[in-house]
Amino acid sequence: MAKQWIIPDIHGCVITLKQLIENGIQPSKDDEIYFLGDYIDRGPDGKGVIDYIMSLQSEGYKIDYLIGNHEYYCMSSFEADKHRFLFKSSIQKEWERYGAKTTLASFGMKHPRDIDPKYIEWMKKGKYFIELDKYILVHAGMNFNIPNPFDDTMSMLWVRDFKVDTMKIGGKKIIHGHVPVEHSLIQLFIDSNGYDFIALDNGVYYRDQKVGFGNLMALELNNMELIAQPNVDF
Repeated sequence: MAKQWIIPDIHGCVITLKQLIENGIQPSKDDEIYFLGDYIDRGPDGKGVIDYIMSLQSEGYKIDYLIGNHEYYCMSSFEADKHRFLFKSSIQKEWERYGAKTTLASFGMKHPRDIDPKYIEWMKKGKYFIELDKYILVHAGMNFNIPNPFDDTMSMLWVRDFKVDTMKIGGKKIIHGHVPVEHSLIQLFIDSNGYDFIALDNGVYYRDQKVGFGNLMALELNNMELIAQPNVDF
């Protein structure tokens, strides 16, 4: 039976991602791999993460992916910077608070406008949500305070606190990243039937900073196996 793997926020940790894929998951080309966004920033090699995922796609692996708020920063800064040559845009200044410098360095660029457009186009092809038989995959969460939470794509990138109304999403469970959660709590979300969501981000960039954090996670949906790959980039 083909497996379905979910991988949350990678944040420029390409060596860790390769270890997770090649030594942990070891996918066949019948398996499906879903990425929840935030490929860039914080870690050292955002470009390398995208290059690696692109290589999996070109080799015929079944890849589907979301964009996260960090890709939104990057795409918005790229567009704004095309029309500015003296002063930084407000969106670029905000992006710089959350990891722009490491990402630009990984591209060997000083300005967002100089990023190879193929990477921006790849980000633009990322989805806001992916709907599976039993799950809705989103980067951050959904806005259940409106009649149709699928209408609010910005909340899918940014929301931090939300209460799931399963009636509005066909009785399905949400799987998301965005906000780092301690390892044992992630396992509790997976093991317990009492939650209508699974928060999967363990803060891979927190290596040696917080107990119970610092892993890149992968969840297999058929048997609910959780793999935790410690950060090997830092």
